[in-house]
Amino acid sequence: MAESVYKIITLVGTSTESWEKAAKAAVEHAAKTLRDIRIAEVAELDMQVKDGKVEAYRAKVKVSFKYEGQADGNIRLPDGLA
Repeated sequence: MAESVYKIITLVGTSTESWEKAAKAAVEHAAKTLRDIRIAEVAELDMQVKDGKVEAYRAKVKVSFKYEGQADGNIRLPDGLA
């Protein structure tokens, strides 16, 4: 197996319905701009509360994706993450 390097970023997804949908939103949004997402780990859950009522569920998600190498051997991040 070839050696690999991965980058881990933290995202926060939100949903007015559930933590599951909040985590899913974070991963699906990241997948629009990142290639080769390998792992998504829910690191923390919380809620936004207003006047004693839950307004939104929030999931802090750690997403890992594989670095892409260039011909010169340098590591390149996907556009927007440099």
